[in-house]
Amino acid sequence: MSSNAKQTDTTGKQQESQAGQRFVYQDDELIDKPFDWKQLRRLFSYMKPYKKQMLPIIIIMMLVGAITKLTIPLLIRVAIDDAITPKNRNMLLLIVGMMLGVYIIQWLANTFRIKYTNMIGQRVIYDLRQHLFSHIQKMSFRFFDTRPAGSVLVRVTNYVNSLQDLFTNGIVNLLIDCVQLCGIIIILLSFNFKLGAAIIVTVPLMFVISTRLRMKIRRAWQDVTTKQSRLNSHLNESIQGIRVTQAYTQEKENIGYFHNMNMVNRLSWNRASMLNQSFGPIIEITGAIGYCILFWYGAHLIQTEEITVGLLVAFATYIGYFWEPITRLGQMYSQLLVAMASAERIFEYIDEKPTVAELPHAQDLPNIVGSVRFENLVFEYEPGRPALKGINLEVQAGQSIALVGHTGSGKSTIMNLLCRFYDPVEGRVLIDGQDICTVTIQSLRSQIGIVLQDTFIFSGTIRDNIRFGRLNATNEEVELAAKAVHAHDFIVSLPSGYDTEVQERGSVLSMGQRQLISFARALLANPRVLILDEATASIDTETELKIQEALKTLLAGRTSFIVAHRLSTIRSADKIIVLDHGRMMESGNHEELMKEQKIYFGLIQAQYRFLQDVG
Repeated sequence: MSSNAKQTDTTGKQQESQAGQRFVYQDDELIDKPFDWKQLRRLFSYMKPYKKQMLPIIIIMMLVGAITKLTIPLLIRVAIDDAITPKNRNMLLLIVGMMLGVYIIQWLANTFRIKYTNMIGQRVIYDLRQHLFSHIQKMSFRFFDTRPAGSVLVRVTNYVNSLQDLFTNGIVNLLIDCVQLCGIIIILLSFNFKLGAAIIVTVPLMFVISTRLRMKIRRAWQDVTTKQSRLNSHLNESIQGIRVTQAYTQEKENIGYFHNMNMVNRLSWNRASMLNQSFGPIIEITGAIGYCILFWYGAHLIQTEEITVGLLVAFATYIGYFWEPITRLGQMYSQLLVAMASAERIFEYIDEKPTVAELPHAQDLPNIVGSVRFENLVFEYEPGRPALKGINLEVQAGQSIALVGHTGSGKSTIMNLLCRFYDPVEGRVLIDGQDICTVTIQSLRSQIGIVLQDTFIFSGTIRDNIRFGRLNATNEEVELAAKAVHAHDFIVSLPSGYDTEVQERGSVLSMGQRQLISFARALLANPRVLILDEATASIDTETELKIQEALKTLLAGRTSFIVAHRLSTIRSADKIIVLDHGRMMESGNHEELMKEQKIYFGLIQAQYRFLQDVG
């Protein structure tokens, strides 16, 4: 290796190390294990639904194409020995016509084969991507807590895309090459065993040399997939956080860091490509040795009249055909390594089990009345660091419960357990006396509505975003829900009203308007239990007053949990629960807790002082 190459490699490793210091994800570490044939069979199992539909046609076309190709050198031999040498023009014309017919048949067979292999390949890719996406949709919150969105995205897009060549061309080409190789070896040995054996003896030499490269190539392509995953993760984070980046004028630092990651990705591709391309020279050298043997030994056999000139030319043609599949098999192996590196990442996610899973015989939760009971809840996001410690709380159907406390006290965690986004370490959550761990997740969450502080607006119309709460709702029901939360007036003032297109996260809407849409979405779902998690934090005081009036009617008969800091939001609650470091410290209505003058009293006093200072 030259000094410049060493310097480049050293620089790349330094940049890789620097990049890794900032983003190192557990699921992006290199997988160091031998080639897994079971995993390869698992990958190919996605072709099973189509084996009866199209595989017979593909196999027939493949065999026709291989046989016609192997027929050409035989016709060349006959043309030289039986037509050109004896100057038999009629025989030559006949052979040329036969060759033309063989080429046409070969072209038709290959055309149909390519058409059907592409159809199967794209269907397999569709099925694999759909399976992966569907599985990710079922994963628990813990799965997303430990993985950046870009790392998930790259598996559904890039890693699945990298398998397209394998399914559309690779597998069939592998079969064709194997058939072609076997056919050529049989033909060469049957023509002249000594000459055929002398040429084929070079093949083991080529495999001995190339075998040494296989593990290096596999590791190199694994490294490429890892670098791509990290690059996509950082790119996604940079786009999501662009407002913060520009607000703190960190564009230059972010560009520099992306440059380092991009450089590391490029260098890993260079290393993998360099190793991958090393197969070509090995095969070329081996092929050159084979040709040298052919013409040296073949000339001797012609002189001794053991073979004819036509047979020697046919041998030369077959050798050209012989090294073509050998070259493709080397490339196929590299392609297979790339595919396996991607498949390992894909199956990592598919094999991941949700931490919140339904019991084998879980029953649907019947229509609920809305009574909720928390029994001795203990929960940990990380082992040894409890977020909730022995929470006991009983809520009657139709009651409104406010949860207050400092940041990190466990308010949102209780709501996450109620929706079964997580399962408690100890204790139970019961709705209408039934443990929610014994019912299906869909039947549970379909009867709980939730409005978060960070409202997510999907790309589409405002009408579609509200209807997301209940997909079969009519336009009239959508508008009634919007009117109930006082969102109707601002919606109809937009250029296209309810049919106004909004982009991801609702960039054309104010934060308060997005929050009103989320209210309408939750209310349209008509849940028996409604959760408002800091839902009014982004709404101005005037809008909040309107919403409070609407909620008095809309929350009637529903059990509601309100996580909020604003006094106006929580003082009318039937019961207020004060949390501190995961424990329930106080319980009562506003007047009762103010008389006790403990934690709640201190929170309210602090809020009053803050409002006076701001005013």
